[in-house]
Amino acid sequence: MKKAVIFGHTGQDGHYLTELLKKENIDVYGISRSFMDYKCDITNFNSVQSMLEDINPDYIFNFAAISTTSHNVLFENNTIIGTGTCNLLEAVRLVCPKARVFLSGSGLQFVNNGEPINENSAFTAESPYAAVRNYTYYLAQYYRNTYDLKVYFGFFFTHDSPLRTSSHMSQKIAIAARKAAKNEKVILEIGDMDVEKEYMFAGDAVNAVWILVNQDSVYEVVIGSGEVFSIKDWVKTCFDIAGLDWTKYIRTKDGFKSEYRRLISNPERIRRLGWQPKVSFHALAKMMMEDL
Repeated sequence: MKKAVIFGHTGQDGHYLTELLKKENIDVYGISRSFMDYKCDITNFNSVQSMLEDINPDYIFNFAAISTTSHNVLFENNTIIGTGTCNLLEAVRLVCPKARVFLSGSGLQFVNNGEPINENSAFTAESPYAAVRNYTYYLAQYYRNTYDLKVYFGFFFTHDSPLRTSSHMSQKIAIAARKAAKNEKVILEIGDMDVEKEYMFAGDAVNAVWILVNQDSVYEVVIGSGEVFSIKDWVKTCFDIAGLDWTKYIRTKDGFKSEYRRLISNPERIRRLGWQPKVSFHALAKMMMEDL
């Protein structure tokens, strides 16, 4: 039986990937610094090397990060994403150089002028999160080109699921609509409802990852639906599913400035590998409203 290691397995991506891999009859090791799962600290090289020696995996997926661009977690993300990725790739080189490694990136690594972003779009560093993600991209190229490691890099655009934490806007809105449907008092402030972005199911996103790591011609892809909707579209859809008038529950936050006006991918490259998202915008909203 083949074996896979997942860093960051407790997040939505790790969860849906675990489900997928088990259906593929792959033995999955969720990696954590706690004793609840296989104990390993990605920020400690010796810990990573020891874990890989014990498991000798065929696949390694790294989703470990704090999911925010905030400067407040500058040091945490620099250590987890930057040092962690460096530790991982060097340990792979020494222990299991035939393993296929996936590193997660972000659409926020690119210059965004509102046009569709692809793998050849220019990088930017408008946040410490983007800066350290850029570093890991070049680490992937270095280990691939110098040591012939199978290191794949996927730039995730916005993707969601019922497992999203309540700090993410799509989940905040779905929670507000669910509460309102139960006659709970709800007033949700949103900064700018005209911002446009993608709404893709996390299960579809990790399916793209699985397709990517099982071929040998493409190593870097943007992973997105290529379809954008405004935050207002999401608000209206969630409250429509609840049978409610959203204008009674949503307020505009004064003085708010968004990171971007429109964030959209051009997923042509991953589509050429045979990937297609299956869950529509409306189906995703319905999924996240399912406890009604």
